Order: sequence, then structure tokens, then C-alpha cells
Amino acid sequence: MKESLAQLKTHYFALPFNKEERRVQVLLPKDYDKDSERRYPVLYMHDGQNLFFDQESYSGKSWGLLETLNSPKWPQIIVVAIDHAGAYRLPEYAPFPIEQNLGYTIPRYSGNGQSYAEWLVTELKPIIDVNYRTEKTAEKTYIAGSSMGALISAYTASRYPDLFSGLGIFSIASWVSENAFLDFCRQNPLNKKTKVYIQVGTNEMDKAGQKASPEENQIYIDNSKNYYQTLINGGLDPNQVKLEIVEGAIHNEGVWSKTFPHFLQHLFS
Repeated sequence: MKESLAQLKTHYFALPFNKEERRVQVLLPKDYDKDSERRYPVLYMHDGQNLFFDQESYSGKSWGLLETLNSPKWPQIIVVAIDHAGAYRLPEYAPFPIEQNLGYTIPRYSGNGQSYAEWLVTELKPIIDVNYRTEKTAEKTYIAGSSMGALISAYTASRYPDLFSGLGIFSIASWVSENAFLDFCRQNPLNKKTKVYIQVGTNEMDKAGQKASPEENQIYIDNSKNYYQTLINGGLDPNQVKLEIVEGAIHNEGVWSKTFPHFLQHLFS
């Protein structure tokens, strides 16, 4: 008997805030076609180009979600993978004006993340819920991302706390607008049932052949710790928020592919 495999469906949607089409891939569970009545939890993710195939990934290494989610170890879920905007990725994922750039070239009009989050929740999610057998409740709806994708995930969950109950926050780059971001999270706490997995490496700022200073690497660690503490101060049970600091880990998809199962384990424990 041939083993079932996950299916990847591709769609293109118009984004009203920048007048372009965006690819959205939907990964369906391997048993999706076996039972026409069964519904599945949904995980929304960003940087879709980096999630499935090494040849599409920015770093040449993907998150390997096809292989991971085909494993019988994990509950079957639907993954909605939204491609990033290429050269305009950073401003699209930035929900607030940029406070610092750490030497990166960042367009001055950054802050489109609020429009992106609104599009995801008010336009994309209803289409997914109509066309696929999703579990529509907040208890079965999750959001995750890395770097700026982690920032927009955290922002979206705080802005719409009644829609999400699980967050995967990998190497959050909240340094771009740390003060505004943390203030927003304090003023808009997550719902009390939310589970959050936060992962950061100790060498996030290292580049190929070039070591960053301890002070530079500490920026990402502090971002993750500050977000963790904000969630705890906001009333989340410490058992629901897992902070994993990975010794020696850098800022790339190879690391996140290894820690993604830790997120699943926390989410479904």
C-alpha cells in the first residue's frame, strides 16, 4: 500500500496595500483526502519561499516542513505559507516605524506590517477557511515565523488575540522597533490560553567567516528575553511560554528547521 504524502497547493492573492500578487502555498496533511469530514488545525507562516525546498530558500537550506510534517510523530495540520516581498520584505513585516537599523539598509517607509497583518486576518484567513477544511476556532489556529517573520507573528497575535492560541517565535528581530513593539504587547496581551515557543541562538549576528561581537549577539538574546518577560508579566502561565536559548546557533533556516519540532512539541503537549 502506497504511503500518503502531504500535498502542496499554490494560490496567488492580490495584496491591497501594495497592488501586487503574492504566492500563498497551502500544505495539506497526508490524510486530507481520506476523510471528507475531518477538519484540521491551521498554522500560518511567513517567508514561504524558505519553508519547503532548499532551492527556493534564501540560505540554500529550507525549514524542511514537508519532511517534518510527514512524520507520524506530529498531529496533522494545515500550513499556510505566505511568500515574503523580496527586497521589500523588511518594511512589509515591520508593524512600527524603524527605531534602529544595525547597519542594514532599511527603507524609510517601513511600517507596512499593520496592513499586512490586517490582510492576513480579514482577507486571507476567511478564504482559507472557506476553501479548506480548517478548524476555525482560536484554539486550533496558530502563527509562526523567524526574524522579521517572528516580529509580525507576535504583533498579529497581540492585535488579534481572539484568533490565535499558538505562536512560534524564532530569532525575533524586534530590535528594529523594540520600544514600540513591547509597548504594544503590554497594551494588547495575548489570550490566556495561548502557548508560545520562543527560540534564539547565542550567535545570531555571526556571518559566514565573520564572528560578531558578544554585544552584537546579545541584541537578539535580549529581544527574546524581553518578549518572554513581557508575556509573563501580561498574565501568561510560565508553563505556556517556553524560551529556548540555543548555544552556538546562528540566524538561518538550518537552525530553525532543527528547532521547529521543539515548537510543535510545546504546542501539542
